[in-house]
Amino acid sequence: MAKEKNPTSTKEMTVEEKLKAIYELQQIDSSIDRIKTLRGELPLEVQDLEDEIAGLETRIRNYEDEIKQLDAAIAGKKNEIEEARTLIKKYEEQQMNVRNNREFDSISKEIEYQTLEIELCEKRIREYDAQVKEKTETIEESKQILDERKVDLENKKKDLEDITNDTRKEEEELIRRSEEYQKIIEPRLLSAYKRIRANARNGLAVVTIERDACGGCFNKIPPQRQLDIQSGKKIIVCEYCGRILVDIKKPEPAEKTGKK
Repeated sequence: MAKEKNPTSTKEMTVEEKLKAIYELQQIDSSIDRIKTLRGELPLEVQDLEDEIAGLETRIRNYEDEIKQLDAAIAGKKNEIEEARTLIKKYEEQQMNVRNNREFDSISKEIEYQTLEIELCEKRIREYDAQVKEKTETIEESKQILDERKVDLENKKKDLEDITNDTRKEEEELIRRSEEYQKIIEPRLLSAYKRIRANARNGLAVVTIERDACGGCFNKIPPQRQLDIQSGKKIIVCEYCGRILVDIKKPEPAEKTGKK
């Protein structure tokens, strides 16, 4: 008795019933597609923002580390300047006690060398200060962008969460129904359906005849072929796009799939 009521046995299905089942599966999967379209690019946008935020945070940390290194280099150069000034003072005192011009000239060269060292250190300090200033400005700009991106991320997450919450139950029910229909459709037909659907731009693998044309690619279908499709005695595909053609005037499942 139970077996007679069970429509899931593919052996009991006629070609017409198979066509109806595969069409109903298409209607359900199209409804799932509409929900995914409603979410749109939000999941990708959220991921992109998360990646951008991580990149900005890394960039800021790197610049902060570089500023620390520059500050250390500046401190080092300042120490070198102090050491050079100490030597200059020492040499100047020595000049007061020289015995001849040769010693005086030798000490003068040392003073000149240390003076050049001071000038070089001061030049390096100016360069490092300029780099610190530039990197500090970049950090401030990056932090401003980071704050903006974090706000954008929260808004995108909120939008995605709202849409997901609104459609979760409907999507779960549609997925459940899709899985049920996939169980009753013979594997070879289901495999063909999935292959066609994966390659179709709009996800349509099963279509009806619309104005004497394929509902998928809109190429005209000869009258005799239309009659063959209407008879429902064999599975016929569009000779142009390869979609499965069916003749179902009032597809009830389309009305049960939820929001449009």
